[in-house]
Amino acid sequence: MEYFAIVIGAIFVNNIVLAQFLGICPYIGVSAKVSTSVGMSGAVLFVMTLATIVTFLIYNFILEPFNVTYLQTISYILVISSLVQMVEIILKKVSPELYQALGIFLPLITTNCAIMGVALLTVQNEFNLMQGVVFAISHAAGFALAIILFAGIREHLDLMDLPKAMRGAPAALVVAGILALAFMGFAGLV
Repeated sequence: MEYFAIVIGAIFVNNIVLAQFLGICPYIGVSAKVSTSVGMSGAVLFVMTLATIVTFLIYNFILEPFNVTYLQTISYILVISSLVQMVEIILKKVSPELYQALGIFLPLITTNCAIMGVALLTVQNEFNLMQGVVFAISHAAGFALAIILFAGIREHLDLMDLPKAMRGAPAALVVAGILALAFMGFAGLV
């Protein structure tokens, strides 16, 4: 039951983008097309899960035993940026078209505060490793849900005859606000 609460809480109640407002840059920047949103979601899932595992191990077996927890942020940044480099190399070899589609937004995963936030929240919530992995995967699923929904709506908005002043970013920001309000309906679920 505890894992179920973590999953539902991370995906719907405390959605990393729509409730905690972390990861807004890729949320707005990459969500113009569903295909790039799916690719970004996969990359975020991979990096977020691995980053949570590695940072959990670093915190519990290096930083805490040696009483150097003040190095937490810098060590997490190094881990996350290394993992993003690895994802870039893998995507370049495995899926060059996705690598090209993501373009400048792939390096943005390095500065995606959602990944750092999940790594920090795992330690702050005093999760064990398995709970941390479930927490990370669930938050990545919540990120994917939010960005893919948003991309689908944005693609539909491109086909609509909106007033000139509302085209592009203004309409996207209004939709993002409405999605955030919709996800507030899940508050109190867990």
